[in-house]
Amino acid sequence: MRYRLLGRTGLYVSELCLGTMTFGGQGFWKVMGGLDQDAATALVKRSFEAGVNFIDTANVYSLGESETLTGNAIKSLGLPRDELILATKATGVMVETAINAQGQSRYHLMNQLDASLKRLQVDHIDLYQLHGFDPLTPLDDVLCTLNDMVRSGKVRYIGLCNMAAWQIMKGLAISEKQHWARFESVQAYYTVAGRDLEREVLPLIKDQQLGLMVWSPLAGGLLSGKFSPDGSGPPGARRASFDFPVVDRARAFRILDVMRPIAERHQVSVAQVALAWLLSRAQVSTVILGARSMAQLEDNLGSTHLELGAEELTALNEVSSLPPEYPGWMLARQGLSRSKPPVRN
Repeated sequence: MRYRLLGRTGLYVSELCLGTMTFGGQGFWKVMGGLDQDAATALVKRSFEAGVNFIDTANVYSLGESETLTGNAIKSLGLPRDELILATKATGVMVETAINAQGQSRYHLMNQLDASLKRLQVDHIDLYQLHGFDPLTPLDDVLCTLNDMVRSGKVRYIGLCNMAAWQIMKGLAISEKQHWARFESVQAYYTVAGRDLEREVLPLIKDQQLGLMVWSPLAGGLLSGKFSPDGSGPPGARRASFDFPVVDRARAFRILDVMRPIAERHQVSVAQVALAWLLSRAQVSTVILGARSMAQLEDNLGSTHLELGAEELTALNEVSSLPPEYPGWMLARQGLSRSKPPVRN
């Protein structure tokens, strides 16, 4: 296992992070995995043994059950708290009948932080993340609340998930102006079959020195190589009942046609090729694994040993390249014209 810096925090996190969305089976979340305590504990144990020091969860996963199972696993295994980086999130609806049990108001975030600390059985959260954008709560109010959490010692660093580049930059500007704790990480969807992040958010991440945590690195299982173009796949597969995230299937299967011979050449799974491509990207801090079984976790962990060759990366980059969009193609043209020194006769 290799370790990478998470943005400007100075923290080294494992290049693979254990995601716990598969823990618990409350309501809608059962389709994600429905794992019980024993299964969750086994995955936490194996991940830690493999060198994973980063665990990501959220209050809304199984309506708190995921955090509870994660906290129980850490405690029962006796894992050293100072060797773990724990991340959780808040924003989503926690109680359907409670109108203020959602969003990013100070009321909701403060309540949810205390609830997460209790469920995880810890006295602080290493990375507390906004689980999306709240259009109703002013961003300066949200950031003030997060800053107070950091100052209280209950939170070490703050991050965000699934926001537009302008929203992220606005938040960073507010924090800088007010001398508040700033966003240090971005959690976002990014795969070889979904490179939209490269248009606006990835350049921002590089410019502002933010960490990047990748979720759904296999595009909801589509990049496992176990699905056919007609949509059929393994029995009980998550995508069979929850077709998410959004993927251009025709494009994805063209990419899979390139991935399969690479996997065969290295005698690994197609999933490992997808993960290895992400790990080759300079701005990626960690890739979140959401395993539903020990076999799946073991296969995913194997991606750390796969190093794709230059020609293989070129082939994958070419088949998955984004179609040019404005102003991207204009910026590229301007950059090209400025890359050559002026000449005068």
